[in-house]
Amino acid sequence: MRTGIYVRVSTEEQAKEGFSIRAQQEKLKDFIRIKDWELYDIYIDEGISGKNITDRPDVNRLITDVIQKKIQNVLVFKIDRLTRSTRDLINLMDLFRENGCAFNSLMESIDTQTASGRMFVKIIGIFAEFERENLIERVSVANEKKAREGYLNSSYIVPYGYSREIGNRDLSTNEEESEIIKEIFLLYLQKHQTLNAIAKVLNMRNIKSSKGGEWGASTIKYILTNPIYIGKVRYAVDDESRYFETEGKHEGIIPEELFLEVQNKISKMKKREIKKRPKEDNYYCGTLMCGECGGKMTTHGIYTKDKDGNPVYYSSYICADKAKGKCNAGAMSHNKVDIAFRAYIEQIRDFTVPEDIEITPAEPSEDTDLLKSEYESALTKLIKKEKAIMTLYIDDKIDFDEYNQMLSLIRSEKNMYADKIIELEGQQAENVQLSKEDIIASFKENWDFLTNLERMQFLQTYIRAAYAVKEPDNNNPNKKLVKIKKVEFYQE
Repeated sequence: MRTGIYVRVSTEEQAKEGFSIRAQQEKLKDFIRIKDWELYDIYIDEGISGKNITDRPDVNRLITDVIQKKIQNVLVFKIDRLTRSTRDLINLMDLFRENGCAFNSLMESIDTQTASGRMFVKIIGIFAEFERENLIERVSVANEKKAREGYLNSSYIVPYGYSREIGNRDLSTNEEESEIIKEIFLLYLQKHQTLNAIAKVLNMRNIKSSKGGEWGASTIKYILTNPIYIGKVRYAVDDESRYFETEGKHEGIIPEELFLEVQNKISKMKKREIKKRPKEDNYYCGTLMCGECGGKMTTHGIYTKDKDGNPVYYSSYICADKAKGKCNAGAMSHNKVDIAFRAYIEQIRDFTVPEDIEITPAEPSEDTDLLKSEYESALTKLIKKEKAIMTLYIDDKIDFDEYNQMLSLIRSEKNMYADKIIELEGQQAENVQLSKEDIIASFKENWDFLTNLERMQFLQTYIRAAYAVKEPDNNNPNKKLVKIKKVEFYQE
């Protein structure tokens, strides 16, 4: 095995015990020769304490080489040479295991390739889990006490409309942002603006949210339902059994009567169930482009119920730049897009040999492989970020609510990329089974008999882009029709 030797000694240890770097190196080199391993490199932190990892350059170099699969085994003289912290030891053992790297300690006779070595690591893990659970309990009790005293728990993100100095628990009103908060409540209650419409107004005015990004409907709803803006603090939002509100130490921004009116209006909002819909049911996705600005059209669908209580799904396409206030194109229902596409194709005399167009099937495999590689890379980064957040929490640099909030966001992104990878893999398998030649042979005759999946694969294989716009209906001035302005085929 390619083995990395790690040695460390503090100045105090070397003075008291004569525990030199050279002595450690020689013993470990002898052990490598006996085991017939390959020495990859020696990592030395001399005159540095083992109380933490961040201040030791060579242990960090070792970790990097483990992640990059340059070494398969880490060898130390004693465990305390690597770290004196149980938390750090557990994190390192997890990192080694996830990257297929063994761990050996000469003095304790620990070898994670043996049953006894693995048992030792598991025992450490049990105690570490016990320590983590105790920490969570202590943090939870401390956070509840803090909330009951009227202080906001989150130290990572301060609610929009307020500011707080570093090291100070008290919130102070941000005059500029507080005016925006008042405007949001009035737009919703008195101007009867939707959540999306309010977000669009703020984005068009280039007003940034508390995270420095663009506004969305969920952010607007979070503000409208947060009692912090009437001078209260809430706790355990996601747990009804533990949830409570108490008077905060900060000043409110809006009157309580206004807040209660908004809550009453929100409670009467029509409930719409949003579900993930298979991509093949929206088979123009990836092909449809906005005829107004040239941007990509994204899918939007909702489940609702008909008069008999049966679930009904409505699918539509909307310009991705519309929510950012950069495009005024309206949403287009899937059915109207389908009618418009068929009408455009009917103008072509013979789809297998369009006039002045030589169709060459696209080569989607390279694009698919590249996209899959990008998704996998993003997934790997999120996994690393998840571990980094765990380290921040264990080191008491963030509290439990912040940890839980950040972890939830990352896991949501992880699930999204994992779903996309599975979807791409499924498309690759289906591409092999589907005969594109049979589909292209007679589009006009076969389109009605194709499954949604076959239609999606046909479009993605032979059509680069279809540009759609909404135009007034000559027969009904109050309605608009979808029209396909132009279709770009994959061609030489």
